[in-house]
Amino acid sequence: METDTKLDGNGDGDIFIHRLKELTDDEKLRLTQQNSRIIPEAKAAKLEREAKRHWDIFYKRNETKFFRDRHWTTREFQELINFEPDQRIVFLELGCGVGNMIFPLVEEGFTNFYFYACDFSPRAVEFVKTNKLYDENRMKAFCADLTTDDLFENVQEESVDIASLIFVLSAINPSMWSQVAKVAFKVLKPGGVILFRDYGRYDMAQLRFKPGHKISENFYMRQDGTRSYYFTEEELAKLFSEAGFEIIMNTYVQRRTVNFKEGIDVPRIFVQGKYKKPAK
Repeated sequence: METDTKLDGNGDGDIFIHRLKELTDDEKLRLTQQNSRIIPEAKAAKLEREAKRHWDIFYKRNETKFFRDRHWTTREFQELINFEPDQRIVFLELGCGVGNMIFPLVEEGFTNFYFYACDFSPRAVEFVKTNKLYDENRMKAFCADLTTDDLFENVQEESVDIASLIFVLSAINPSMWSQVAKVAFKVLKPGGVILFRDYGRYDMAQLRFKPGHKISENFYMRQDGTRSYYFTEEELAKLFSEAGFEIIMNTYVQRRTVNFKEGIDVPRIFVQGKYKKPAK
């Protein structure tokens, strides 16, 4: 079982910083070695074309067992709890996977929330719908490609109070990020907020890639064909600002992931943000 332990004495397990990790000579060498064998353009294009298939196979293999439920979101994002108890909130999980964010909120008693949940993978959406907590009276799960506008076949524009984009954007080709940000902006009500967390530059997972896995700068292919990008806070600030958002929070997060059973104790680097659509 994996647990996150605090790196300092602040009691919440996170350190928020506004500077890049300083690399050791060994880490610099690893990044240099990654460049010795870059994925050919033809293979990179095939990965792009087959992205949905790779994620569908991922969920076929792992079912609901791979990602842990995100019980930390109400601690990290006060926007989830700062409202009147009887206020109706429309929440949209962009890239919901198997519902690792919405179902913990259901369990915590967010009875005034209506949940939308969408994912690229039809198999992932099916796992959401077969979850014992799935209730058609207060939630709707559906397939959507965030690099297109097909989200709006199920959700009206400017109808969502809070949206999440948690470990999703990193799996999308960088050339399509601006489209994803535009979709998020369009679906939020004026004053609505998008809650963001993803992989940060020089995270342990980035440094571990061997030659033959790098697609382009900071963008990699995993063994199973899924992909992952590692962000700087500056990239995200620029992306969401250009899409029209106000930057409420945008920073690196350092955590330690500990697995006592396997003797693992590794530092992780994420990026976390809160981006607000201006009120009219």
